[in-house]
Amino acid sequence: MMALETKFVIKICGITNEQDARDAVQAGATALGFNFYRKSPRYVTVEQAQVIAASLPAAVLRVGVFVNETAESIAETACYVPLDVVQLHGRMPNPLPQLRIWRAIAVDENFDPGQLSGIDVDAFLLDAPTDRFGGSGRSFDWVRAAGLKRRILLAGGLDGSNVEQGIAAVDPWGVDACSRIESSPGKKDARKVREFVAAARKPFEARDRRSASPVKQEISL
Repeated sequence: MMALETKFVIKICGITNEQDARDAVQAGATALGFNFYRKSPRYVTVEQAQVIAASLPAAVLRVGVFVNETAESIAETACYVPLDVVQLHGRMPNPLPQLRIWRAIAVDENFDPGQLSGIDVDAFLLDAPTDRFGGSGRSFDWVRAAGLKRRILLAGGLDGSNVEQGIAAVDPWGVDACSRIESSPGKKDARKVREFVAAARKPFEARDRRSASPVKQEISL
């Protein structure tokens, strides 16, 4: 499936049902995540994800979340659902699937920005370290991710109360929220989703307006 391009990404991850998908789209989310990791409380089957994905507008990115999966399995799922992007956690498959890839990286005190160089992916999703491969509801020290020269999605403990601060600190291409905008694992809180999306859109759209403004030239007479 041809992946869509977007100026910024506001991703709601861990979508498990059509109602949550509709609420996220109506709130203005630009990407939805489907978790195919069987140990996750937000796990969805390929069949469930296919039904939900089919109901989405074409402009919304469909992102499949995989943990330690093979390239063959990822490609098969991406074709069936279908997916625009695959988000990879844990071991990187070899060879990599010929798909648009977001590589998830845990950021702790040992994080080295140099580890992002030489990896040919569309973007890096930076998250707080957890043995559950995301969904911890915890943030990391955003200073560690500031000024990176790669396309970044900021994740980890984000909601409507702190996403503006996170964007100001990191200046990412996108943001990702999951557990902090839920009423229970796998069930989104529509109000919290709306608050998160609205809070994220404000700085992203302001950044786009600044970049689109013509540069005024001073003319000396």
